[in-house]
Amino acid sequence: MHIEPGVVSGAKMALSYATFAGAAGYGAKMAWEALVQKGALSLVARSLIATIAVFIFFEVLPHFAVGVSEVHFILGTTILLILGTGPAAIGLALGLLIQGLFFAPTDLGMITVNATTLLVPLFAIHHMAKKIIAPNTAYVDLSYGQALKLSGAYQGGVVAWVAFWAIYGQGFGAENLAAVASFGAAYMLVLLIEPVADLAVLAAAKRMKGLDGTGFVTPRLYNAA
Repeated sequence: MHIEPGVVSGAKMALSYATFAGAAGYGAKMAWEALVQKGALSLVARSLIATIAVFIFFEVLPHFAVGVSEVHFILGTTILLILGTGPAAIGLALGLLIQGLFFAPTDLGMITVNATTLLVPLFAIHHMAKKIIAPNTAYVDLSYGQALKLSGAYQGGVVAWVAFWAIYGQGFGAENLAAVASFGAAYMLVLLIEPVADLAVLAAAKRMKGLDGTGFVTPRLYNAA
């Protein structure tokens, strides 16, 4: 996933450094909570799984450039529900870094922009889940409506951040706004697939109850809060 290099440049990049610092700090907090809850081996294992998944989402699954960025099946809601917020955040950040280092070097200059765009919506749905999922409900028992709300919030958050960065960096010109609009319209098509993917993965996990307690998944996957 990347916002095109040059969309934000020069002194304006300072804002992305600040937003990324905040996101990284909150991600570290989430990772620490996962460490305390299940230990270092579980955190490392789940973060590695998340990183591999994100790499597949970015580089293997279909993706295409539209407007100011690319459309990917990021499935951020899926990795959060299966692996937990901290490992999901680590996976997204490392996935961006791997993409920049080995596949799209020009993206490295925009990594703070792109990381903010993916991480802040992830943290938003982390808190949203607490409100729309009852404390006595395991993630494997989510309904389609709940998955749709979480996926919609995540994808909408990504689109909102992309739009913000594009307008912040390039202004309100007609060409720029058209590029933002085309990206947003294309990205919302992901909503046709992601909630179904969420439920399919959760259904598979429900049949694999042997994973419960292994440390390879978030404890909330099988257990009520």
